[in-house]
Formats: sequence, structure tokens, C-alpha cells
Amino acid sequence: MLGSSSSGAEQHDAVTAAAQVLARGGIVVYPTETLYALGANAGNAVGLQRLVELKVRQPGKPIAVLVSDIDMLMDIAVDIPPRARVLIRHFWPGPLTLVFRARPHVSPLLTGNDTGIGVRLSSHPLATALVRTLGRPVTAPSANPAGLEPPATRERARAYFGSQVDYYLDGGSLPGEPASTVVDVRDGFALIREGAISANELWSALSHQPPNPDPSPSNDVRTAVESGGR
Repeated sequence: MLGSSSSGAEQHDAVTAAAQVLARGGIVVYPTETLYALGANAGNAVGLQRLVELKVRQPGKPIAVLVSDIDMLMDIAVDIPPRARVLIRHFWPGPLTLVFRARPHVSPLLTGNDTGIGVRLSSHPLATALVRTLGRPVTAPSANPAGLEPPATRERARAYFGSQVDYYLDGGSLPGEPASTVVDVRDGFALIREGAISANELWSALSHQPPNPDPSPSNDVRTAVESGGR
């Protein structure tokens, strides 16, 4: 519930309170690098169902999540394909959602009863702190009912949901749309939505992909994520 001018201690307390809400199956609105997102604990069935009802989502529509590091990604993704590792090195943390093969335990509410899970590592410090404090992936759809304008301020999100959301984590006014770019990396490369990162930027990064890269989660990917990407 704090603005971007809040002290570090106040922001820490706010993030801790928001994470406690998520751990109980509650719903949190929080800032990302583009828009305010509607957060639920990706491992809590009650919270996920509440989120679906708040968003008024069409049945079968997937829900992307944020992670805080590569280990958390590997808890929900079967593998990190070579092209995905290239994109991670160039664009994570940042507004790029990658669709990976989901592990069997991932909720069908997140996958949309498909085999994929959309994942992003946010460059917004409050978003990443929230995920890290919870210790589980957090859902990341924009904080608006389906069909309405995604919010760039906490006040707009509150106007949509009011007391139906349990906690509003304030990061001030955000850049707004375009939202994150979405790429399916399960079988090569498929651009699902062009957003804050252009198709040209993606292809430029992929053009530097080394031949026959090691298929394991490499140390350079882990280092890129932990050091803040580019």
C-alpha cells in the first residue's frame, strides 16, 4: 500500500504483508515493469479460483506467472530449450513471457488445460521481491476484468476490484501498455503477442545463438538472471 517514494523498510514491510496474504490464498495487486498485475499464489487452488472469478476469464485461457530465479522456473518447467536460454540471457529480467512445457503438478487453471506455462522474470523490484518472499511463482495477468483497460496505477486497479482484492502494493504510476511480449518456446519459436519487446529485437537476439548449445540449464543463463539480464 506504499508509493515509490516509501523508504526501504516500509517497502520491505509492505512486500512481506502482501506475501503473507498470498500464502493464505488471498489476492494482491502489485506493480510490474509495464502494468499492475493481479497476483495469486500459483500453488494455492483457492487463490487461483478467486483470481479466475475476479478476471472473469474465458474457460481454458492460460494465466502466466512470475518467478524470482532459474531454480523456481525449473520447478514448473520441464526444460529450458536452447532458444529460450538465448532470450533469457538478453531479455530477463524484463517484459518477456516465455511459454515452457509445464510439469505435471502445475494447475490446469494456469496452463488452460494445455501443456504450456507462461513465465516471466520481472524487472520491477517490488514484483520480484514479492515472488522471492513468497517463495512460489505468482500469477501475473493485468489487474483488470477481461475486456477493460489494464491499469497503470494502483487507483485504477482499486476502482475495478475494491475490497475484492486483499492487498494493494503500490509502485506509483507505471509506463502502461504495451504489455509483455509472449513467445512460445516449446517447439522452436512462436510469437504469440508482440508487446514491449519487438519481434525485430527477438530475432536479433536469436541470430547470435551459438550452434549446438548445451541443453542443460547453463551457468551463463543463471548468471544473467541473477545479475539483472542485460
